[in-house]
Amino acid sequence: MEIAELKVFAAALAIGLGAIGPALAIGHLAGKALEAMGRNPEAAGKIQSAMILAIAFTEAIAVYALVVALIILFI
Repeated sequence: MEIAELKVFAAALAIGLGAIGPALAIGHLAGKALEAMGRNPEAAGKIQSAMILAIAFTEAIAVYALVVALIILFI
């Protein structure tokens, strides 16, 4: 294998593995938030705002994986 092929494989592996974790975390987080809203509808506003903040932090991990993949690919 040449170095260019290894770079493409490494970049694909980095973004692939880096996106699985946040995807599972966001699914789990949203499920638990909806469950909490169903149990206590009066607190839905606080739960929703905390959920959106947590999703943003979790999605940042996927963006870091994308940056690493791009660094691997182009450097």
